[in-house]
Amino acid sequence: MLMRTDPFREMDRIVQQLSGTSGTWSKPSVMPMDAYRGGGDEYVIAFDLPGVTPEVIDIDVERNMLTVKAERRPAAKNDTVQMELSERPLGVFSRQVMLADTLDTERIEADYDAGVLTLRIPIAERAKPRKISIGSTGSTGGRKQISG
Repeated sequence: MLMRTDPFREMDRIVQQLSGTSGTWSKPSVMPMDAYRGGGDEYVIAFDLPGVTPEVIDIDVERNMLTVKAERRPAAKNDTVQMELSERPLGVFSRQVMLADTLDTERIEADYDAGVLTLRIPIAERAKPRKISIGSTGSTGGRKQISG
């Protein structure tokens, strides 16, 4: 139901981690994610965004392209603070996911808890299995009727 859009994204993420570079608006860092079919009729996508406030998370859907962007800024510092160690990645993070036509992009729900953004995307009614019953019209054959 989900399609990868950039096979080199993981390679970019590893290079950025090793080089210590931060994402920018023109070249954002990739955010890790999990995607799975949840119990029932929905897909779930979970993005790791620790240290990001919900106010700076931007979620867009255009046609079937889901885009999530966020920015993690450095902690507020003043002139008396001297940074001794800085390992947490900062900057802009982004991820694009191509959604299948069988997902209902009009009813996406988003929750943010403990640094994880979770999107729940219902499966569209037209994509759910349905029973087809066969009716009888006499000796000329059968008539098929689709019931949802």
